[in-house]
Amino acid sequence: MDLNNYLEMFIEESKEHLQSINDELLKLESDSTNTAIVNEIFRSAHTLKGMAGSMGFDDLASLTHEMENVLDLLRNSKLTITSEIMDVIFKCVDLIERMVDSIESGGDGKENVTEVVTQLKKIQNPNHTEIVSASREVAATAEFVLDEFQATVISEATKSGMNIYQIKVSLDANCVMKSIRAYLVFQAAEELGELIQTIPTVEQIEEEKFEDSFTLLMLSERTSQEILAALINVSEVREVIVDERTGIENPEMANTSATVESEKVESVNRQQNKEDSNVAKKKQRSKSIRVDIEKLDQLMNLFSELIIDRGRLDQIARKSQLSELTETVEHMTRISTDLQGLILNMRMVQVEQVFNRFPRMIRDLAKELNKKVQLVIEGSETELDRTVIDEIGDPLVHLLRNALDHGLETAEERAATNKVEEGTISLKAYQSGNHVFIEVSDDGKGINREKVLNKAIERAVVSEAEAKTLTDQQVYSLLFSSGFSTADKISDISGRGVGLDVVKTKIESLGGLITIDSTPGNGSVFHIQLPLTLSIIYAMLVKVEEETFAIPFNSIVEITTADENQVTTLQGQKVIQFRGQVVPLVFLNEVLQVPPTNASVDKQQQFIVIVRKGNQSRGIVIDSVVGQQEIVLKSLGEYLTNLPVISGATILGNGQVALIVDSNHFF
Repeated sequence: MDLNNYLEMFIEESKEHLQSINDELLKLESDSTNTAIVNEIFRSAHTLKGMAGSMGFDDLASLTHEMENVLDLLRNSKLTITSEIMDVIFKCVDLIERMVDSIESGGDGKENVTEVVTQLKKIQNPNHTEIVSASREVAATAEFVLDEFQATVISEATKSGMNIYQIKVSLDANCVMKSIRAYLVFQAAEELGELIQTIPTVEQIEEEKFEDSFTLLMLSERTSQEILAALINVSEVREVIVDERTGIENPEMANTSATVESEKVESVNRQQNKEDSNVAKKKQRSKSIRVDIEKLDQLMNLFSELIIDRGRLDQIARKSQLSELTETVEHMTRISTDLQGLILNMRMVQVEQVFNRFPRMIRDLAKELNKKVQLVIEGSETELDRTVIDEIGDPLVHLLRNALDHGLETAEERAATNKVEEGTISLKAYQSGNHVFIEVSDDGKGINREKVLNKAIERAVVSEAEAKTLTDQQVYSLLFSSGFSTADKISDISGRGVGLDVVKTKIESLGGLITIDSTPGNGSVFHIQLPLTLSIIYAMLVKVEEETFAIPFNSIVEITTADENQVTTLQGQKVIQFRGQVVPLVFLNEVLQVPPTNASVDKQQQFIVIVRKGNQSRGIVIDSVVGQQEIVLKSLGEYLTNLPVISGATILGNGQVALIVDSNHFF
């Protein structure tokens, strides 16, 4: 059997289980008495171990097995959770993640796990041995031999009204990766009750050392029909026989034949109806499929070309004035608009995918800095285009590390200012219009205005004279200057001059912007504004001389006109009064050095596009407005990089290329 066919599924599901383990471990750290959390971690680790073993990644399976042994002791209350144990388990999870990453990148998935395995073995009770009960009082059949703990569990459970079931599960003869199917059965069974024992043993099932069937002993409050209905619908399960044990006080269970026979009849009836049930199940499963992201990218590229051709057809229809062509183009526009919405929705991913990795990062960093902190996440269901999701992770890492290192005080410092010892960092996402907003805030000491100004003057970012005229917002924006840092000492976390300038550059490259609010003594808030998608956007097409340019709608506030007498000069800068605000003007023909033509328009009346970034505004002076249009963003290629003012290009309906203006450059 070629296991490479299952490699992608193994990697994806392994990452899901690892994320689940990380999330549950963080919960367990704050609620160490909750055995339900330990059971959830154990299930994920157990499944991960079986998958790794089935795929032939023995090192990964062995390491997970050792971790599973510790979790088993924890869930059976034979071991007490301590911070040392949690640290070792977290270290184990980190190693497993590196092994999975190695496998994903084509490696062998091997890591040096000797130290961690030794620590895991030390945690386990070396004197723990299984006590085999000579009593057959609660044995479902002669095959099941229970230890003292299992016998006690069954005895107490049956007194409280729970039922004992022996369940035989048979798989299809042509089933591949039988152990994985067995774990799916285990997972379905554990949702209905508690598994006590299996024949063959779990280890043997993991290694596929069984034929086509295995037997479970479990406790459940559910009826045998409910258990049967749940298990028979697991993929590639051929038959399920549920035997209910009715006489725990009868050592030999001799009077169960009638019950056994009735349940076998029930299983046959279920088997006869299995085909219909499977059809319904398959219909339900068909609602969701995995699609390679490269295929979605290719689909978006093809649709982008369709948008360009649609614009061309629209122009042809207007010139020809043929009613039939116009109607066809209008219908095509409606259909393509719906198609565009569908494609964009297919590419949308919840920010939870990025947010999920931060609780663990904050936990480790807080321990390193000896600070107490709680991370609050809101709006993780907010969706962003997959392209943006891929790029936003690193900037958020910088902001969160900055909040924990620079923003939050130590427990002693917080106590001295009458704050609770545990600080709070909030990560919030929400959608508004065509934008997604992400806020990273903390309740720390806030930004020290004087300290920032002194560093800026020291590094010649601003002069002393300029420093006296800056508002708070302008001072905070100095933090985004290249190489700027207010750290008093260099560490692995901060002080190396790499951080917020990188954050700003990355966010602006995504078509977004970032601003800062801060209150001394009460903390800071970093506001990030991002476009929903980067592939197809609305833009205003404008003319400068004979050249056409596109200005993205997300930065435009308003378009106005001004006569020459309305333009004044203030400190060498041409400005206009706009809604009670002085707005500096940017002449696009001068910035882009567009040569004048014989057909140059009369400059008595000027069109001005008002754009905004944060609290600042600029007026871009143009010759005329063509109109708004949906445009497809195209890269300028590797030969035209770092062009000032220009962020990309688009192809218009007439086949001409229009450059896209990056208004952020004017601030």
